[in-house]
Amino acid sequence: MAGTSRRRLDTSVPHPARVWDYWLGGTDNFAPDRAVGDAITAVCPQLPIIARAERQFIGRSVTLLAGDLGVDQFLDIGTGVPTAGNTHLVAQKVNPAARIVYVDNDPMVLVHARDLLDSTPEGATDYLDADLRDPDPVLQAASDILDFARPIGLMLMGVVDFVADDTLASDAVNTLVDALAPGSYVAIASSTPSAEMDRAAEVWHAHGGTPIVLRDPDHLARFFEGLELLEPGVVSLPKWRPDAATDYIDREVCQYGGVGRKP
Repeated sequence: MAGTSRRRLDTSVPHPARVWDYWLGGTDNFAPDRAVGDAITAVCPQLPIIARAERQFIGRSVTLLAGDLGVDQFLDIGTGVPTAGNTHLVAQKVNPAARIVYVDNDPMVLVHARDLLDSTPEGATDYLDADLRDPDPVLQAASDILDFARPIGLMLMGVVDFVADDTLASDAVNTLVDALAPGSYVAIASSTPSAEMDRAAEVWHAHGGTPIVLRDPDHLARFFEGLELLEPGVVSLPKWRPDAATDYIDREVCQYGGVGRKP
């Protein structure tokens, strides 16, 4: 396992990965995470729905990439606390030889990283304690497992939200995309503004959470510049290639995303 966390696990301050885990029904969270999670859902009841919609989007997008599109390598940044449907579980179900590198900067995720390293014998997984805002070390360490001369699926699920500076966020994503081989794919999901989501962000910031920025769909689409967007483009997550198991198709979920191909 590459990378070792030197940060102390601070359970007194809510962390997005642990609040997300709480909304998904997990147990790897603490009282401050649950308190802010409840305070946010009081003003924005759809947040647990958003969490589940994003998890389903991971399942559909990774299944497509690992299956019909033949991608057998994935770089998942902003992994979060391990739960059902992690990228390697989806990818290796389709292709047991798939190789996955996870990246997160929460010491709690590192504690549970063994659950992310439960690879098939044919494939491989690794975990990096690193940060999207500093992509060069991510690329250097990930190259021990992934072959950057071949297509990779880059997964950025709910992580660009926490890079509040637009220039820093764009530069980080561009650095990662520039390192990918032609034929690679980039999947991004991010929260979008609404009256409820704006109030949720205010509650999050009031509790000392990592600053978050809500970007509208047009702004989110800029992260795909230079890529070939797959249909249906950047849309509310349940609208992205829904299947029979997709929930919330009939409602607008304030979590948008898409998948682009590097030509």
